[in-house]
Amino acid sequence: MKIIEIFKSLQGEGPLSGTVTLFVRLSGCNLNCRWCDTKKSHNGGVWMSAEEIFEKIEKSGVSYVCITGGEPLLSKEELIPLLRILHNSGYKTEIETNGTIDFSDLQDYAQICMDVKCPSSGEMSDLELLKNLRKDDSVKFVVSDEADFCYAKDIIENYLINSQIFISPVWGSNCKKTAQMVINSGLPVRFQIQLHKIIGVE
Repeated sequence: MKIIEIFKSLQGEGPLSGTVTLFVRLSGCNLNCRWCDTKKSHNGGVWMSAEEIFEKIEKSGVSYVCITGGEPLLSKEELIPLLRILHNSGYKTEIETNGTIDFSDLQDYAQICMDVKCPSSGEMSDLELLKNLRKDDSVKFVVSDEADFCYAKDIIENYLINSQIFISPVWGSNCKKTAQMVINSGLPVRFQIQLHKIIGVE
């Protein structure tokens, strides 16, 4: 599979926010979100085998691995061998996905973080995939305005979601306003801000 970068940092979002994590960023994406902060992952990269990637993960000394992109599930068939190795070796792995490709065949090996695309992104996720999320998985809604928040609220209230739910403001938007909407909504969600961006690490 094509790899853009492998790096160690703090997980800035989700259930493991603040945890030292090794990120494996895959090349390629099937969406073009307006506020994407990882456009460098859309093209390029260096081809690496599952064994080569695992060797780098082992050398990092980190127990938590995040597979991200781009959209890593575009490389699903190549990714499965790596996920099996990580699972059998005792690593805790999370896959970040935009929710356009079925991930159910990967859930025995990794936790899923499904990023549901809101209207301001200009893209759309497959909401039918929400029913596949499990207790240890997570779903996040990145919102930039009230219209995005109302979209997220409608989904949360009308779809069966068994996972943890996070609402995060688009970086640079009015995070205080988003926080207040969460407070007033009564929704069973957690508000989060991208920790790594506040600190200034990758």
